[in-house]
Amino acid sequence: MLFNFITLFPEKIESYFASGIPGKAKDQGLIQINPIQLRDFAQNKHQKVDDTIYGGGPGMLLQVGPIYRALESLGDTKGTVILLSPSGELFNQTLAKELFAESQTFTLISGYYEGVDHRVTEHLIDREVGIGNYVISSGDLASLVVADCLSRFVPGFLGKEESLVEESHNEVEELEYPQYTKPYDFMGWTVPDVLTQGHHEEIRKWRQKNRKTRNHS
Repeated sequence: MLFNFITLFPEKIESYFASGIPGKAKDQGLIQINPIQLRDFAQNKHQKVDDTIYGGGPGMLLQVGPIYRALESLGDTKGTVILLSPSGELFNQTLAKELFAESQTFTLISGYYEGVDHRVTEHLIDREVGIGNYVISSGDLASLVVADCLSRFVPGFLGKEESLVEESHNEVEELEYPQYTKPYDFMGWTVPDVLTQGHHEEIRKWRQKNRKTRNHS
């Protein structure tokens, strides 16, 4: 799987994929990353890629030109182009599965400031995606969330494929069941006995009964 990241801070992307499970997957060639410095596609001596908003308003917007040129530089390796934006469709496991089924190559555009020129949304992307109903200071965080989630579908990324099967949110409404490790007794807080007795069917029933469910109210 290939991820192109259009960003103002390539070092943030590189540092995330330098360690842990993502780092191992990159070293093994299971995933590839290509951080692209958006400022390299500015056409001014100060490498300025943002400007004030037509009609007035606070903050700055990323300009359409540098983003267009950055995408053009990728040629046929753009894959599915995703703009990370709080106004996009909510990213969840269902959408992640849909995206993974569609493509193995993604270009993730990080938003900053007040966002991007709307012509990017109208003409240059395939999907506009947000990771939640809140505002963060860097679209790079959102890009990494999406990339990490999609990477987990790549065979071998998690090591044990059953980890993906048991993962939270694989069921539409059900979340993870409680899990415990040693010691059995910590300050009087004990592990449920059913989990220590080796009866796999009883354990399965207990886990199913004690799964948390999402509250949509």
